[in-house]
Amino acid sequence: MQDQNEYLTYLVETYGDMVYRLALTRVRNPHDAEDIVQQVFLKLVKNIEGLESEEHVKAWLIKVTINEGKSLFSSAWKKHTASLEESGDVDELSVAPPELVETNDLMKAVFRLPEKYRIVIHLFYYQELSTEEISKCLGRTNHTVRSQLSRGRERMRKELKEVFEDV
Repeated sequence: MQDQNEYLTYLVETYGDMVYRLALTRVRNPHDAEDIVQQVFLKLVKNIEGLESEEHVKAWLIKVTINEGKSLFSSAWKKHTASLEESGDVDELSVAPPELVETNDLMKAVFRLPEKYRIVIHLFYYQELSTEEISKCLGRTNHTVRSQLSRGRERMRKELKEVFEDV
């Protein structure tokens, strides 16, 4: 029992930040991201026996984090409430803790992307997953992931070009 507790502590310390950043990228709200992190690690405790290796654990954590984000958006509570960022009263980056989201132009461009591009960009550049790994995590074809990665890059390129033309 002690070994399993130590292993779970190790996993939380090793992957907690990754799970939080991924959740934050998905939902753009630190409170919702924290709720997702709690749900993900509760599920990890229940399913730890079925996970074979640390690589399997990482892939599992990414998949569950993405699914928990989907579950949050489809919940009855979330459907009937409007957050400040959805109403346009809050800048996308002001909801993220400053220690986790740099307030540079690149990160602002990532946060402004639609979710389907934002999550692919995050997994590719910040988690350094291949398009094949991303397609498995998201349940999308590899072609779709590559297309979304390309379209997300193009949107960011256009936005950043406008930013730097103003300087």
